[in-house]
Amino acid sequence: MLAIFAVIHVILCASLIGLILMHSGRDAGLGGMGFTPTSQGGTHIVERNLTRLTAVVAILFFANTVVLFRLLK
Repeated sequence: MLAIFAVIHVILCASLIGLILMHSGRDAGLGGMGFTPTSQGGTHIVERNLTRLTAVVAILFFANTVVLFRLLK
């Protein structure tokens, strides 16, 4: 059981890092490399969905961390 949650934790960690890097901050970041459309109309929708997906993955990462802590305790 511990190994399954550990593998899920690594996948969530890599996903969270990738999603955070896809956000465009002050600079274009990885979001400017073609991951998001350049049109003004579609950019806001894609950014909003990317933010929601990042929040969901972050919540799953936190929950998985708590489960791993409980299993190791």
